[in-house]
Parts: sequence; structure tokens; C-alpha cells
Amino acid sequence: MMEKIQRFGGAMFTPVLLFSFSGIMLALTIIFKNPMLVGSIANEGTFWYNAWSVVESGAWTVFNQMELLFVIGLPIGLAKKANARAAMEAVVTYLTFNYFVGSILEHFGKTFGVDYAGSADSGTGLKMIAGIKTLDTGIVGAILISAIVVWIHNRYFDVKLPEFLGIFQGSSLVVIIGFFMMLPIAILTAWIWPKIQLGIGSMQGFLAASGVFGVWLYTFLERILIPTGLHHFIYTPFIFGPAVVEGGITRYWMDHLNEFSRSTEPLKKLFPEGGFALHGNSKIFAAPGIAAAFYATAKPEKRKKVLAILIPVTLTAVLAGITEPLEFTFLFIAPVLFVVHALLAATMAATMYAFGVVGDMGGGFIDLLAKNWIPLGANHWQTYAIQLVIGLAFTAIYFLVFRFLILKFNFATPGREADTADVKLYSKKEYKEKMAGAGGPAIEGANQYTEAAAIYLEGLGGSDNIANVNNCATRLRIGVHDETLVQPDEVFREGGAHGVVRNGKAFQIIVGLSVPQVREQFENLLKFNQNLEGDGQ
Repeated sequence: MMEKIQRFGGAMFTPVLLFSFSGIMLALTIIFKNPMLVGSIANEGTFWYNAWSVVESGAWTVFNQMELLFVIGLPIGLAKKANARAAMEAVVTYLTFNYFVGSILEHFGKTFGVDYAGSADSGTGLKMIAGIKTLDTGIVGAILISAIVVWIHNRYFDVKLPEFLGIFQGSSLVVIIGFFMMLPIAILTAWIWPKIQLGIGSMQGFLAASGVFGVWLYTFLERILIPTGLHHFIYTPFIFGPAVVEGGITRYWMDHLNEFSRSTEPLKKLFPEGGFALHGNSKIFAAPGIAAAFYATAKPEKRKKVLAILIPVTLTAVLAGITEPLEFTFLFIAPVLFVVHALLAATMAATMYAFGVVGDMGGGFIDLLAKNWIPLGANHWQTYAIQLVIGLAFTAIYFLVFRFLILKFNFATPGREADTADVKLYSKKEYKEKMAGAGGPAIEGANQYTEAAAIYLEGLGGSDNIANVNNCATRLRIGVHDETLVQPDEVFREGGAHGVVRNGKAFQIIVGLSVPQVREQFENLLKFNQNLEGDGQ
């Protein structure tokens, strides 16, 4: 069950990757359309203003079609076969569901307590999705419908129908089954969801009123659950869903960024819900402190090597907000440090919130600049000065606490491990011969990621031991048939991995930001080996 939940969480991350760029572009258009920042050239009606309005309309794409992105993203990550067809089936079925809901409310809206004649605006419970006026089920509805379609697809896509019904098999059969399933689901949604919307409204009030403790608890859970992959379930309802504000914090923040930039009211008063999007501060301010502690405690003769490892992963964490390569560098060596990290990250966010810092700060420093500091700095620089002081103070706290714990308990963090021989699965010469097809056919599409993929495949017990393959932002997620065949972590580190999460038959190899390319080569190797077996080689 945990493996399925982790795969589900990883699949949800596929569309999330698109939000960072779109958010930055939106922030830039808002900056360039603000006369307070760029002068009279940005007055409404000028060519400059109109040109950036065109760019802004495109930048809204991801946010305006958020539901469709999640509908498409889940099949890409979860379908066991024909992922592209599964994505198409999910979109068609999701649109069918919304047409059903819209029509039910149009004819029977009063029965369900919904005023369908009203406008589909914020706060009405209605929304226009792909041109359909329907209930605003947000990403929750999108994920639920898409998950149902993935289940239908995995179960019925390969069903063979009689020859005279052959036109209805494959994707057609999946959509047909989905069509008849969506009608009762749409009726249940029209009946139940308005009540859920009332409950969400109550929860929003509770969380917003929970203040500093609520922010602390949210940030702690978001960090501490990273090793399990379940942190997606913590932040997604807040950042992209209706947990504290309708439409999610990211959408709401971008909608009101111009308004906030012109106001001199404290940001916390304008948008108190923004306290639940401060978790990115731990990516920006914690990473340098942790890296400095690792470097300071490393053996003198290993410090150059440690520095070479730490610089890229720290920059990735600070600038892009991807912390897993750094965190997994020490997580499995000293898990207690990860717990301390989660506690400090939560305390930093709660402290910032207590001093009035709010916003959309879930990413790295680039996100922070584009979506917070630059557009809002003119009227809210005092808030960001406080944020910077608190952040740098916690950088020092991280360094001191991590250095103390590493030395006190002699944790084998990078540069302090025992001198052991490197573990290799096969030599470079053997690898190059295999890639060149020595003694057999060449591997199609082999590139610089193939070696790492080959090492991981062998470390997982070979092709015959692989049950399923998936990935999230930085992790290659593998299900195996026999977990006893999987090699120790040192084998995977030989391929550049930062660590391995082991949970029964479910394994997560911490690859880094190149994980999509590594997964592609991993799957190419699987096909290559299957072809060899099929040819009797």
C-alpha cells in the first residue's frame, strides 16, 4: 500500500514541475506592467503595457488549466502501459464528468442547493473548466477522476473483444467504461461536493486562525515526510488546492500580486494565509549552513572532494529549491540530522510568520526574487529585511547545530566516512563494450546517462527483478520482485546516486534533477535486455 501511495505522490509531482517557470514569468509581467517600478512606460494603454499583457496571457496557461494538467500528469506516472493513450482517455473522461455535473446542476441545481444560474466566479462554488460551467472540484476532482481512469486503463486496455467489436477495444473500451462510471459519480459529486465546500471553508478559517503553530506544524510535516514521498500530499492542498484559500496559495498570490505591491498595509494583514507557503526558506537558508557544517567537519584530506560534491547540490537547493540531493546525502548516514532539519525548518518558518513574513515562497531564491522581493520590495522592503535577518540567523544556527551533532556523535557525513574500496559492478571497459554492442547489438539511444542507469539496473538485481518504473522530481522509483537481490547503497553511489530509500519491494534511488533522462535510459536497458532474451542471445 505504501508503495502505491508513494507512486501516486510522485505522479502528482509531474505537473507541479511546470508551475515554477509559469510563476516566474507571471511575476515578471506584473513587474514590467507596474509604473511604480518601470515608470510611465508601463501606464495602461501604452505599447509596452499591451505587449507585456500578451506575454502575461500566455503565462497564465498553467494556472488557468491546472485541473487538466493534473488529469494528464497522473496517467503519465501511473499507467502501466500506453501512457500517452491513458492521458488521452483521462482528459476525455474528465471532460465527460464535468459535462455531466454541469448538466445535472443546470436542470436539478436547486435540489442540490446550488444556484447554477449564478456566475462562475470565486466564492460561488462554480468554475469554468475547459469551457464547461461546472462545480469547482479543483485538483481534488481532477486527481480523483484521473485515478479512476488509470485504474480502468490498467485493467481493461488490453482486453480482447470479439472481432466484430474490435473497434471498441483499447482506448475506446476505457472511455466507454469511464462514460458509464462518470454518470453516477457526477450525481454523487453534485450531491456531496457542495457540503465538502462548506467544510473546506470551515477548515480554511481554522487553519488561518491557528497562527504560528499552524505554520510550524505544516512546515514540519512538509519536510519530515520527504523521505517517504508523502510530502506531496501535505503541500499540494495548500499551494495548489483549497486548504487555506480558494484556488490555492500560488494562484491567489499571483492574482493579487499587483494589489499587494501597491498597498502599504502589512503583508500579513493582506494575506495571512501566505504563512503556509514559507517552506522554501529552509531551501534557501538551511542548505548553506548544512553544507558548511559538512565541510568544516570533513577530514582535511577529503575537503576538496567534499566541496566538489557540496557546491552543485547546495546551489541547486538555494537557487532552484530542489533540496533532496543535499538532504539525502546525509539522511541515511545520520537520520537524526534530518529530524533536526525538519524541526529547524518549521521553527524558521514559524518565526518568520510571527514577524510578519508571508508570500508564495515554496521554491528557491529565483522564485523568491521574482514572485516576492522584486515586485513587492518598494512598499514592503521592511518585511523582506526581517526575513533576510531571520534567514541568515538560521543559516548560522544550522551550521552550529549540525557541526555540534556531527562531532558529538561522530556521524559519518561526507568526508568523514571510513576509507573503503569503491564498489563497482563492472569496469568502464566492460560498460563501453556493452554500449558499443561488442558481442551483441548496440543499445539504441545510449548517452551520458546510460552508464548510471546500467549501474542502477544491475544493483536492483537485473532486468528480471524489475516490476515497475516511475520517477518524481529527483528520485527514480522502482518496484522489484525480490528485494533480497538489491545491492547495498554503495553500489548505487558508484552511479552517482545520493542514496536509496528502501521500503519492502519499493525502492527510491536519489538521482537528482537528471532523473527523467536516467529513467529513459533505464527503460531503454530493460527493453534492450528483453529483446536479447527474446532473440535467444
